[in-house]
Amino acid sequence: MNSSNNQEHSNYHLPDFCAGNMTLAVVLIVELVALLLTTARQPLHNNFWVDLASSSLFLLWQGLVIAAVLCRLRRWLKHVSGVHAYVYTLGLILVLSLLIAEVVFQIGYHAGAGTGILSDVFPIAHTNFLFRTLAVAFIVGSLTLRYFHIAGEWRHSVELEAQARIRALQARIRPHFLFNSMNTIASLTRTDPQRAETAVEDLADLFRANLRDARGHIPLQDELEIARIYQRIEQLRLGERLRIEWEVNTLPMQALVPPLLIQPLLENAVYHGIEPHPDGGTIIIKGEFDGEFIKLVVSNPVMPNTTFDAQLKKHNGHGIALDNIRQRLELAWPNRAQVELHQDANSYRIELYFPFQSKPGQE
Repeated sequence: MNSSNNQEHSNYHLPDFCAGNMTLAVVLIVELVALLLTTARQPLHNNFWVDLASSSLFLLWQGLVIAAVLCRLRRWLKHVSGVHAYVYTLGLILVLSLLIAEVVFQIGYHAGAGTGILSDVFPIAHTNFLFRTLAVAFIVGSLTLRYFHIAGEWRHSVELEAQARIRALQARIRPHFLFNSMNTIASLTRTDPQRAETAVEDLADLFRANLRDARGHIPLQDELEIARIYQRIEQLRLGERLRIEWEVNTLPMQALVPPLLIQPLLENAVYHGIEPHPDGGTIIIKGEFDGEFIKLVVSNPVMPNTTFDAQLKKHNGHGIALDNIRQRLELAWPNRAQVELHQDANSYRIELYFPFQSKPGQE
């Protein structure tokens, strides 16, 4: 188990060259290198733009071919330990750079570069061209892989911290909720044993959901069921004071979401919005789907003349749950998910906004 975890950690540093953002990164890197090389050679001649165009074309071809080969070999590299994967990747970059340089030279030579007709576009000195290409590939490849390694280390540490916080959230069952639930169940055993048995099963299901693996995603239907289990447990205690309106029929139930998105928000809505009111109140859980993004809204009433900041000072659990949800959504969909907070005189509203994702074949 430990060895597999270590291998997973060591392989994390190699980027996914199949990803679209990686293709953009390769293009930007090779264009920057082309600009630097052309600028460095500029004092030797005055044909700057032709030199820049030929260098950009050559390096762009080189970079995209290397990225395509590394994309095809990604599965193989994933099974190689971190240091060896780094060495193999750099070796592939050098070999491919050398092969591409040789092809470019031969094309230029047979097209007339050797006679001076295309000397401004294609290289003339064979050995010198190959050596310079190899040197540039080694320097740029080493620095780029090192950058990806450091970025991977940083992101891995962020994910570990986030998972630790997620597990802390999942393991956290508010003592007052547990004690109240057990007291309710104890009283039901004398008056309504059947409902007491159902409540025990619901409480067990809720604990099971809180303690499941934090790394996987679950269908939205299961996430909503977890929230409804929590509602049934609290309904036994609060009775008619707790009213929940579910407006989620238009949501794609097969959508995959990080676990415990809605239940902690519902728990906070009960804790901060319903319990302080003598007459209780209504919590509204609403969902919208536009074909690409899912929007979930949880709103609850607030006591008059009470700001949310004042509630946070009294009970910091709301902030912990929101921070964890925000962090999990960001890890699942970087820069594509949002958590927004809104409050007016009578209600407090939390909006979750994230992309639709499902298992292959279920779209």
